[in-house]
Amino acid sequence: MALLVLLRVLIDIDPARALGLEEGDAHVIRNAGGRVSDALRSIIISQQLLGTREIVIVHHTNCGMLTFTDDVLRNKVRDELHQNVDHIAFLPFNDLEKSVQEDVKLLKESPLVLDVPVTGYVYEVETGKIVKIDSQ
Repeated sequence: MALLVLLRVLIDIDPARALGLEEGDAHVIRNAGGRVSDALRSIIISQQLLGTREIVIVHHTNCGMLTFTDDVLRNKVRDELHQNVDHIAFLPFNDLEKSVQEDVKLLKESPLVLDVPVTGYVYEVETGKIVKIDSQ
């Protein structure tokens, strides 16, 4: 069974080690915050062309995505780059477990994603533990 693991782009964990996988057991996608909506295109490609039949989502404690809002980042881009990015959702969140639950739900409900097992986890940076999050 091919596995896809979605992680935050800058997270310093080895998904194989954290999830007990061997090298090459998973297709790994990384993006800011490990958000599904930002990775949907890659997930579809992985399922349709690479045979992915299970998806694991991993967010982590102390994530930078917990530290700002869309408006804060839009204003920063506007001030520094003189560009309007009001049309971009940067996908920050203020509740780590809820963000995992939302991403699991989005995959399970998407008509573009195969009906496969989807599991969400939070990686605890402080302890190195990975905790399964119950989906709603």
